[in-house]
Amino acid sequence: MAKLISHVTALFIVVVLVCAFVPAFSVEEAEAKSLWDTCLVKITPKCALNIIAVVFGNGTLIESCCKDLVQEGKVCHDNLIKYIADRPSLIGRETQYLKKRDDVWSHCISISKTA
Repeated sequence: MAKLISHVTALFIVVVLVCAFVPAFSVEEAEAKSLWDTCLVKITPKCALNIIAVVFGNGTLIESCCKDLVQEGKVCHDNLIKYIADRPSLIGRETQYLKKRDDVWSHCISISKTA
């Protein structure tokens, strides 16, 4: 009987822990999806892909995309790039991507001021 009570207690603790942490993870994902949906409507798919190629690869920035990027806003740009950079397959290179993100932003701001 004591063994059964011990198993039930352990099961109860596991259920409580799962219930405590699972909603926190789903809220984080819901916020990320909301941000993603809100920010991506401010930039054309062509420009979004171009900027991602520049930050995460060896793409060449299309200057006309700078207007879209500046219109999207720094908060959206920063959060979207960080969201992608935080993917497990990119772990260890976040600093490199965040620097490229900032370089792209600075370049686009300088272009938009001269235009």
